[in-house]
Amino acid sequence: MNILITGNLGYVGPGVARELRRTRPDAWIAGVDPGYFAHCLTGVDASPEHLLHAQYFMDLRDLPDHVIEGTDVVINLAAISNDPIGNRFEDVTMEINHRAAVALATRAKRLGVGRFVYASSCSIYGAADDAPRTEASTLGPLTAYARSKAAAEDDLAALADERFVVTNLRFATACGMSDRLRLDLVLNDFVAGALTSGKIDILSDGTPWRPLIHVRDMARAIDWAIDREPDNGGDALSINVGSDVWNYQVRELADAVARILPGTEVAVNPDAPPDKRSYRVSFAQFAERAPNHQPLVGLDDAVSDLVDGLQRMAFGDPDFRSSQLMRLVALETLRGKGLLTDRLEWTTKPK
Repeated sequence: MNILITGNLGYVGPGVARELRRTRPDAWIAGVDPGYFAHCLTGVDASPEHLLHAQYFMDLRDLPDHVIEGTDVVINLAAISNDPIGNRFEDVTMEINHRAAVALATRAKRLGVGRFVYASSCSIYGAADDAPRTEASTLGPLTAYARSKAAAEDDLAALADERFVVTNLRFATACGMSDRLRLDLVLNDFVAGALTSGKIDILSDGTPWRPLIHVRDMARAIDWAIDREPDNGGDALSINVGSDVWNYQVRELADAVARILPGTEVAVNPDAPPDKRSYRVSFAQFAERAPNHQPLVGLDDAVSDLVDGLQRMAFGDPDFRSSQLMRLVALETLRGKGLLTDRLEWTTKPK
């Protein structure tokens, strides 16, 4: 089996490469990524890409056919990855997360690829804290990031047939230690704040809901999607990926961190305007269709894993929200040095 992972040099990619190398030792695996965050290694002695057979430093928007040819499975992780970046680069977010993803799938189908796995997001449900959202629920994306994912799902599903099986994985909010750690994620931010200042400042009143999933469990779900047959969900399937027990309110997440790091102060903002990005999600269909790939990492384990990983890094920067561990900061730093254009293209890329 030949597997191509786009966007593999980000937060999720290292874990996917490690999981697929473990479960598919004979597979030929390649990665393709523009390399925005390739230098953002955290707490590891070697680049995780040593697990791959090939690494292409290419923009998804410029990917030539020869990189795709001979591939059996495309795993599309490539994306503008969060709301702050999406708000800053809205057009680029739609271009990469939606149009480039669909263009990639269209070419992949033409070139004989049989499986396409797309990393989507539960954020496409928008404000939905009244009842857990299922795959049949109405979508209400509130941000450029969420809108781009919802639009991509529709167009990818339209490409699917018995020879081109599409799986849109609507992931819960990612968390946990990674070889390229991000701290612009709610649980990761809370752990970093507790370690550096002994305090967690919740910008809301603490009541918004967030379903979470550990990056290692995201990789396990991708491993399942590679082998998913049409009789298990159809030629095209959009499915919530996470666990019902991981539907938490933000205050619960902060309290879990404080329990593991005693002495941590948790502060909420009772006067904050309502946070519309609040949603609970039902993962019942994923439990039914992927019983052997259910999330294994619990909340306390995820927090402890982050604490151990940050301590291995000798992490202690109280100004971490201005550091390269925040994806928007990393991109703006590259732009400030004249290395990236407003379209997030390298100014120094080969001709």
